[in-house]
Amino acid sequence: MDNSCVFDSFALLAHLEGEDRGDRVTQMLKKAQSGKFAVYMSVINLGEIYYITRRERGHDKAEEVLMLVEQLPVKIVEADRDLTIEAAKLKAKYPVAYADCFAAALSIKKNIKLVTGDPEFKKLESDVRLDWI
Repeated sequence: MDNSCVFDSFALLAHLEGEDRGDRVTQMLKKAQSGKFAVYMSVINLGEIYYITRRERGHDKAEEVLMLVEQLPVKIVEADRDLTIEAAKLKAKYPVAYADCFAAALSIKKNIKLVTGDPEFKKLESDVRLDWI
């Protein structure tokens, strides 16, 4: 069993919005809180969560969600040169959103599963180990 994973924005939003499929994400976060599991997310995907929330629910809610995420046991990974180039390679190869490529690139770089429910990631299944919620 893996002891770490990458969340894309879809997975964390499912948790934050209390969706049924967010239950597995919640369990992973509880495991991470206990120190038995590590959860990673690209800063690009954090920005995606922020802009989606702000667009749909306004500035105050976006700021609230940002504060909530910062309290979760999620390690936010900066988009350095290597991660950005890996994401760009995926974007060149597949017709998927650039932000999704950062989640996938982080998963590849760390050699761990990417947790998502976003059907767009089906296009990446040959390159990324996916854990579907």
